[in-house]
Amino acid sequence: MTATAEPLSFTGGNTASRVLRDNLWMHFTTHNGRDEGDAPLIVRGEGAYLFDGSGKRYLDGLAGLFAVQVGHGRTELAEAAARQMRELPYFPLWGYAHPPAVELAERLADSAPGDLNRVFFTVSGGESVETAWKLARQYFKLAGQPTKHKVISRSMAYHGTSLGALSITGIPGAKAPFEPLVPSTQRVPNTNFYRATEHADDYEAYGLWAADRIEEAILFEGPETVAAVFLEPVQNTGGCFVPPPGYFQRVREICDRHDVLLVSDEVICAFGRLGTAFGAERFGYQPDMITTAKGLTSGYAPLGAVLISDRLAEPFHRSGTPFMHGSTYGGHPVSCAVALANLDILEREGLYEHVRTNEAGFRSTLERLTDLPIVGEVRGAGYFWAVELVKDKATRERFTAEDSVRILREFLSKELFANGLYCRADDRAEPVIQLAPPLICDQAQFTEIEQILRESLTAAWKLV
Repeated sequence: MTATAEPLSFTGGNTASRVLRDNLWMHFTTHNGRDEGDAPLIVRGEGAYLFDGSGKRYLDGLAGLFAVQVGHGRTELAEAAARQMRELPYFPLWGYAHPPAVELAERLADSAPGDLNRVFFTVSGGESVETAWKLARQYFKLAGQPTKHKVISRSMAYHGTSLGALSITGIPGAKAPFEPLVPSTQRVPNTNFYRATEHADDYEAYGLWAADRIEEAILFEGPETVAAVFLEPVQNTGGCFVPPPGYFQRVREICDRHDVLLVSDEVICAFGRLGTAFGAERFGYQPDMITTAKGLTSGYAPLGAVLISDRLAEPFHRSGTPFMHGSTYGGHPVSCAVALANLDILEREGLYEHVRTNEAGFRSTLERLTDLPIVGEVRGAGYFWAVELVKDKATRERFTAEDSVRILREFLSKELFANGLYCRADDRAEPVIQLAPPLICDQAQFTEIEQILRESLTAAWKLV
């Protein structure tokens, strides 16, 4: 047990550094050989900006973790949480209900595409994915097709860290420490057209080719064994892979042909990130389930949800069979109250329309960076963009693994932050800088992002 002899200081004192070193185990963070006392301490947020203990300001270019849609410091959300805590601080949804969950479920169903009228609340995005897979399995058992349990997802796609969601995830390095995982998941190509080896001169043909690989996988596994396909509207890992025209329409046809569920994993892409309430709306397809979290509360409280079609709910209701899944904090009343207040802000301030209006300006500002020799491509949609880095622009040569460690992790991550920009320098697939700022941002922030990226990438090129 560690006894703290003095109050924690977040403005340069020794105590916080010692606790970071001895007690706090940070997520996805290398601890061996580094001084955790040097980890940045963010103490405050306001609008699109973050502040450390010394008062230095940073532009939040990642909305926390793709979550803080309405920006930091919204007292309206804090007040909604406080009101709910005073009235009903906690009660589970295990056979009972409470007003915030009822109201939020209705509101989500009203805004969801098609017949996604059933809402199952969770605590996080990974739990939403886990829930969707479990529901698909039980649904097919009730529908008299008990052998349909397998899942197909895309190469390098991230879907969560629990053992089920991690099994669906397509990032080998994230899975290896925990194998063997849940069996019966298969991977198909993603939609990284910049690295296309098929139809590299025809974007739409490439998308249809990628979609057809899903049918190929279903037929290989046997349609009688495949329950669902999990796809993000815009794939996160690898750097914001946008679906080519017709891609999702072909996937929908394939799923219908083989009685396979289409799950739209919108933990990042929902609630305005792409300029619409849901990414499926942006790209014009109808999923059987949508998984969400993050932007639902703008990250102010933990909450996720799975939106489920009436068709999937029908056998549960007809037979009186419960869905054998739940969690203590799923649909927490305080989180639901925050979500309702967050949706109010998104609607009142027209933030979905704001994203659509400013998307072209964000893109064109980032595309100025393509004059740098280290920048291969800028891609994305809405307020969700990636800048892919290359060793040779003409040949699109990738960095080696050693290059990625030296240039992205050891230099760029620290350099961008030191220059006042919090974002993600990621090398889990392609080496990219990812940007997903709060939806309140406009051209002033886009320009600031471009200027900091230009300075930092110019310095990074000297290390190539």
